[in-house]
Amino acid sequence: MKRIFGLRFRKDVSPTSPSTLPWGERINRVSYQPGYHIRNKSLKKIHKAASLGNVAGVQHILLLKKNGLDDRDRKNRTALHLACAKGHPAVVSLLVERKCQLNLCDSENRTALMKATQCREEECANILLEHGADPDVVDVNGNTALHYAALDQNSSMAAKLLSHNANIEAKNKDGLTPLLLAVTENQQQMVEFLIKNGANVHVTDKKKRTALMLALMYESAATVKLLLEQGIDVFAQDIYGWTAGDYALPVNCHLISEYKEEKQHKGPSLNGNPVCESSEEDSLSR
Repeated sequence: MKRIFGLRFRKDVSPTSPSTLPWGERINRVSYQPGYHIRNKSLKKIHKAASLGNVAGVQHILLLKKNGLDDRDRKNRTALHLACAKGHPAVVSLLVERKCQLNLCDSENRTALMKATQCREEECANILLEHGADPDVVDVNGNTALHYAALDQNSSMAAKLLSHNANIEAKNKDGLTPLLLAVTENQQQMVEFLIKNGANVHVTDKKKRTALMLALMYESAATVKLLLEQGIDVFAQDIYGWTAGDYALPVNCHLISEYKEEKQHKGPSLNGNPVCESSEEDSLSR
């Protein structure tokens, strides 16, 4: 899948111009298939048995040494990959007990743990994590297992990964941390979960866009409010010099304006920047 989680803009136009909004590059969740397309003809006997959850079959194949524990298919998948993607914890336990390699990657550089996370097979993921699987391996797009848990708004899986020291600030090739990814997918519950677990709300992507800018761009009013409550800097600039106010035009400008008005009545802003109309006008005049 090309440019997964990708975002981009052109320098010469407003960030809110229809030609720059990256709707076409957001994940198409209908076509996004976390599992494997399996063709039996390309599989070895151990892969077939593992994908079917046939514990006795896997045992028999290993006993007769017909296939090795870590043998790969044409897409570099091991029996462990297939068992995790298909949700067969008994097979996963058997393979782990036989000391299979836990962090081998398929042709997209995804580990069995990533596949278990993508496919919401938490029991399989738990077995891997408890036996030392690395949660911070990155795939071809720079995503970790935690990115996929965030994408799927799977807080229980995310909690399990974090309990095994997954890097909450890992960035993919677009500079998106799990938090920024959750923002771009309007996953408010996941955004709240990650913030409560210490995610940095001030982090920026590769174009220095803040979580607030992304939330405004994706018209997520609840997430915008949550981020403003965290004291995120409304005057931060991306690489083009655009601020959150620029991203808010024209649809969501009221979200920033209401926040500034509220802070004017309460006093200095949480982020330490003076809230004043001149600052807003300077930002919006670019």
